[in-house]
Amino acid sequence: MTFLYLNSDQMGTGDPVLGRKLIAVFLSQLARSEVRIDMIGCVNSGINLTTEGSEVIDSLKALEARGARIASCGTCLDHYDKRDKLEIGEVGSMDMTVAAMDEADKVIRPN
Repeated sequence: MTFLYLNSDQMGTGDPVLGRKLIAVFLSQLARSEVRIDMIGCVNSGINLTTEGSEVIDSLKALEARGARIASCGTCLDHYDKRDKLEIGEVGSMDMTVAAMDEADKVIRPN
């Protein structure tokens, strides 16, 4: 199982505008690639990728259509007051994240 762990709505450190562009390009390329992603876990500001206003919903939908399960941290959604703005995937938990990391043969973390 391959687990994509997104703990930020940006890629890398430094300029946040550049970081958001980089994560968008990364997810777009990943969605068009043949890389198999089984589970996507979004935590902290990574939940911004799965909620209203996200510019990467289409890329995530493409990954979901190829079989990826998408979960956003419930505690994080509540912290950012975005539980009712979730546009793709399900509300997850830290137990789910720990289990996915344990079961994964590979964890991809682009940040």
